[in-house]
Amino acid sequence: MSRRWAAPALVLAALLPDPLSAQTVAAGQVVRPSGGDTVNVAAVRVVLHQVGRDIQGPIDSALSSARGRFRFFFQADSGALYLLSARYGGIEYFSTPVHTNPERPDTAIRVVVHDTSSTAAVALAARHIVIPRPDKDGARTVLDLIVLRNDGESARVAPDSLRPSWTGPLPPSSIGIEVGESDVSPDAVSREGDSVFVAAPIAPGEKQIALQYLLPSDGGPVEIPIGREGGTVNLLVEEVGASASGAGLALADSQTIDGRSFRRWTGEMSPGTVMRVTLPGAGRATVPVLAALVGALALALAAAAWLLLARRSAPVTAEEPPDTPNRLLDALGALDARYADRERETDPEEWSRYLTERTRLKASLEATLAGLGSER
Repeated sequence: MSRRWAAPALVLAALLPDPLSAQTVAAGQVVRPSGGDTVNVAAVRVVLHQVGRDIQGPIDSALSSARGRFRFFFQADSGALYLLSARYGGIEYFSTPVHTNPERPDTAIRVVVHDTSSTAAVALAARHIVIPRPDKDGARTVLDLIVLRNDGESARVAPDSLRPSWTGPLPPSSIGIEVGESDVSPDAVSREGDSVFVAAPIAPGEKQIALQYLLPSDGGPVEIPIGREGGTVNLLVEEVGASASGAGLALADSQTIDGRSFRRWTGEMSPGTVMRVTLPGAGRATVPVLAALVGALALALAAAAWLLLARRSAPVTAEEPPDTPNRLLDALGALDARYADRERETDPEEWSRYLTERTRLKASLEATLAGLGSER
């Protein structure tokens, strides 16, 4: 460069913003627990995800270094959420949300992954069972919310394709099974005889599995095996005249939800205990309430209290957020796909509701990921 142009070029360079100065930095390490400490994990594909109104999905990826380190530079959209994931041992693990302030680079992110084991201990943390009034046929559609806990360092996996990663007993008199909103894929849950089989990996922490099945209309006693692990049990029965018994089970306060009364039994039940529930004969028909109970129980677990809140079979909204990162990402993606670039053709009130729901879903995802990060 000639001296004639050197000085103006330096002045211009000083006046123009540094193209990297406004970039967001996301950096950290992939680690896994080992012997009460953590070790770095090399050569793992780390993916940077953006969840925005216009863009949802991976925007960059990199392999972790020999010391487990990774680093991303990107232009952050103030209306989007960013997070990292790493797939290890066939399981996807997420980081907490990335801080996007360019002046405070987020350089200490940890993506925690786990080894897998077919012998890792998985306990029944709690089992929440709701038996509503009978339907027109006299049958009762039961909600059985199972909470599994893995306190170890390794994710529990199935030993082979013929055996599950976890199995638990179902009432012998029950019929069928449907999987509701859960922390594992519905395709990984099945019924074999009087047992539920879970083929999905169970990573350290707690996992919720929401089941639905039918109790026939004969009105006879129902036996509910708790399983070889035992655990905390909560039972809610809507019908007047119902009773329940079992070692460790005690009648607690009743719950009135939306004008409907549920009797509640609770207790810490020993391994192998069988809970016996006596129900009255078929009563008057009622509208299905299971969808409402699923959402209510998820909120109850989060609040450590038994509250049942009304919930409809409608698209996910901010008031009824999913519980897992994958489901929250799916909900945000579906919401944005429906409304992206359609502000002009959308009613202002509906557009305002969309923005409100998106903001709250994003906050729910941030809170969920932050909670997962604190558990690790």
